[in-house]
Amino acid sequence: MIAYRAMLDVPRDLAQYGSRLLHAECRRRGTRKNSKVLTCFWQAVLGLRWFRQNAEVAALARDHGVSRATGYRYLDEVIDVLADQAPDLHDALAKAKADGLAYVIPNGKIFSTDRYSEKTLSVDGKQIDLWYSGKHREPDGNVQALSEPDGLPRWVADVEPGSTHDLTAAREHVLGALYWAHSQLDLPALADGDYEGAGIEGR
Repeated sequence: MIAYRAMLDVPRDLAQYGSRLLHAECRRRGTRKNSKVLTCFWQAVLGLRWFRQNAEVAALARDHGVSRATGYRYLDEVIDVLADQAPDLHDALAKAKADGLAYVIPNGKIFSTDRYSEKTLSVDGKQIDLWYSGKHREPDGNVQALSEPDGLPRWVADVEPGSTHDLTAAREHVLGALYWAHSQLDLPALADGDYEGAGIEGR
């Protein structure tokens, strides 16, 4: 084992913000003071390291002196309190219009995953792994997002299994709101070929 010093290249204010969210969640749950191995600040740092460095949770847990299981639990708590701050889709679209965006871009991205498996039946009745992406030939998650014209994300949906087609995931999470934004806000959406046919539903 080799010990070394490292710097996390995010503002300290960001870790303190995450710490405040975690502290508020602990109060909401009634968590007893000093009952957690890490303070809220260092739990936030653990989460930020995972986001920023894409580090393995086992390594993060070891670095912070907690078990692997606790590391996963602490990371899940960080993700949950941050996700709770995300805007509602309709609010995000209204804000995009108010900010003067000419259009928004829906897009789906496949992310690799190695911790989830679930069996289901395919359309032809065969048993398949729900999270297996035939396109990428590995377990994946499908995440839909709305971006500004320059690519900056404005809103991100909950993950769908990797076997889910972009258009199917978009119908589940985003298309209805996009039709609303087009008709009520005069805010169009421009999409790539994976969404071919989606516009028919909005007529």
